[in-house]
Amino acid sequence: MSNLQHDFAFDPSYGYDREGLLAVEPPPEPTGFAAFWTARYEMALRINPRPVLSPSGLTRAGIRIYDLDYGSTDGFPIHGWLLEPEGGPIRRGFVVGHGYGGIEQPDFALPCADAVYLVPCFRGLCRSARPPISSDPYWHVLHDIHLRDRYILGGCVEDLWIGVSALLQLHPQLRGRIGYMGISFGGGIGALALPWDSRIARGHLNVPTFGHQPLRLQLPTTGSGASVQAFARRHVHVAETLAYYDAAVAARYIRQPMHLALARFDPAVAPPGQFAVYNALPGPKELFVLTAGHFEHPGSAAEDRELLSELRGFFSCDEPRIPPLVQPALGP
Repeated sequence: MSNLQHDFAFDPSYGYDREGLLAVEPPPEPTGFAAFWTARYEMALRINPRPVLSPSGLTRAGIRIYDLDYGSTDGFPIHGWLLEPEGGPIRRGFVVGHGYGGIEQPDFALPCADAVYLVPCFRGLCRSARPPISSDPYWHVLHDIHLRDRYILGGCVEDLWIGVSALLQLHPQLRGRIGYMGISFGGGIGALALPWDSRIARGHLNVPTFGHQPLRLQLPTTGSGASVQAFARRHVHVAETLAYYDAAVAARYIRQPMHLALARFDPAVAPPGQFAVYNALPGPKELFVLTAGHFEHPGSAAEDRELLSELRGFFSCDEPRIPPLVQPALGP
């Protein structure tokens, strides 16, 4: 990766080659991991999101764009967008998870023209900002980190599950034909959410964070990971909380077909943590290797186009519907 010029005080490839990245195993699973998440999922299923759509004022050829509001756990109001095709039938749906940098409007580089896309802003971020939660990723990632059952990431996972419920209330005909796509923060949240939600038929994670928390606490990094490291140096017990929010441990339980785009060079989400998520997946999986994540380089645009083309195939966008898929089980 020496051809990428950078000013970081560390090597964002961490000395790993492709073979080394594909050998990274997830860390040990904490006691009661699956029970912890299944209980939260069952509780989230009892929430009636009551989604509300209103005109967004945004325009895009061939797409109707609505402002979206729904209620999540703890009565938390979630805001975002819903995108629908203007012409032709809606054959599938997606929930789309954003990165920690936030999102000012939906990304329109989407794979399927015959799909409806629900794009929530996770609690405390972007449109769903709400005191006392900081919308700054440096502080958001620390919110209630000392409380395993209250840590902010768990609430964001619940926002995703309840987003699926909201999408099914708006389009009940899409049951069995819902996918998930998440990038960075949204990728890590997706990895934590997918094992327990059989309503999601398949998923794509792009440079997912929260993989292999022990490595995440050790390897030099920027962004939210640096915030967690600084906090953990003063409060070592937070490692006990983070063990239950490890995307690589959760990935052991994912049974849906998965497509992952992972970087070999990434200053914000260390590549070994990303690959630990992919390596842990026991079911059907596809890998797209990016030159870099969270770092613009001359080949970025071309890779983005190639990735989007690959996702059209993975999600069968040219077919009348997503084929029947394996549903997730609770065992590893």
